[in-house]
Amino acid sequence: MSTVRITVYSRPGCHLCEEMRNVAVAVAQETGATFDEVDVDADRAIAALYDLEVPVLCIDGVKAFSIRVTPALLRERVRREMR
Repeated sequence: MSTVRITVYSRPGCHLCEEMRNVAVAVAQETGATFDEVDVDADRAIAALYDLEVPVLCIDGVKAFSIRVTPALLRERVRREMR
């Protein structure tokens, strides 16, 4: 089984970002995936990519979800990537 990296691009004070972070952390712990979070406003190139879509969740560097994700959808996607 390979390690999957979940990255959430977010910004401080964003309630949707907090919701996505909570889902991502829980699924990462459950599945053994790694998790990290990036502040979109800390890098102009990232801000240009994702500004109006924040939060954005990427799996192994590929955009998978924006705005919202359910635990079930993320869990399924992570497990599929681990195969």
